[in-house]
Amino acid sequence: MSLDYQEFENKMKKTCEFLKEQLAAVRAGKANPAVLDRITVEYYGTDTPINQLASISSPDARSLLIQPWDASALKAIEKAIQASELGINPQNDGRAIRLIFPQLTEERRKDLAKQVKKYGEDAKVAVRNIRRDAMDKFKAQKKKSEITEDDFKDVEKDMQKLTDDFIKEVEKIADDKEKELMEL
Repeated sequence: MSLDYQEFENKMKKTCEFLKEQLAAVRAGKANPAVLDRITVEYYGTDTPINQLASISSPDARSLLIQPWDASALKAIEKAIQASELGINPQNDGRAIRLIFPQLTEERRKDLAKQVKKYGEDAKVAVRNIRRDAMDKFKAQKKKSEITEDDFKDVEKDMQKLTDDFIKEVEKIADDKEKELMEL
């Protein structure tokens, strides 16, 4: 009899980690190098993340300084940032690119909060899908008489508790990000 929840718990943990990565890229009022994580640059024929082409520092709360190790990548990095959904115009001084993060307007904050809610809902759906996959697997085991009816009922309870715990975790992650966005 194999009642192994570990693979499903790990998938749910990965869903939470992915949500954290997605939300790190949603910019609040503060400059955060994570907003650049999803932006890639065409560099010698390969899409390369900016953080592998340059050092990224935050000289103050409202700006990021991107200093490429190879000066020839400067224009490509600038173009990639302009083409992204970041909504910030990069300032290129010939040696580095500076990104100045403007104060978020109330309307922009609300838009970002909606985006955060959507990411949270997507993560909850993913967690529920993992539960469904787990239950399908355990139903198949019950059908083959690999587990008993009582085992199946226990599994059902345990998987529901696991799902509820991860849904709460997802909600907490999304709520924390929303609070961060709404702070002035």
